[in-house]
Amino acid sequence: MLDQVVLIAGVTVLGVLEQGNFFSLQVTYARRKYLVSAPSTSGPPEFQRVFIAQSVSFLVILLLLFYLFVTYLYFKFFTAKVLWVLIGFSTLGILYSVCRFYLGLDLTQRSSTVLCLTEGERGSNEGRE
Repeated sequence: MLDQVVLIAGVTVLGVLEQGNFFSLQVTYARRKYLVSAPSTSGPPEFQRVFIAQSVSFLVILLLLFYLFVTYLYFKFFTAKVLWVLIGFSTLGILYSVCRFYLGLDLTQRSSTVLCLTEGERGSNEGRE
């Protein structure tokens, strides 16, 4: 599976380069069209739209690179055992949510009372009297 990451990486890097190049050229054309000098970032509203689109594209580029890194880590370090642990924890989370919202059972409170981590209702009322 790790060899497939190379293909994903290639496509992602090509997409990042294409997107960065496209928006850089759009800003260059807008600077020429609306007569905005290179260091300045203010100008007519039409130029502002293009410049903001380029700024947002850099955020997208960073997110794509982060996605690529996480995908690499996933294929390199996740094994079947880790996957089963994640499935187990998600099953416990779903069971907890179903019991709490649909059955009206708060499993964390009940389990802490059973394990003597907190006092039950009797113990807390006896201490107040």
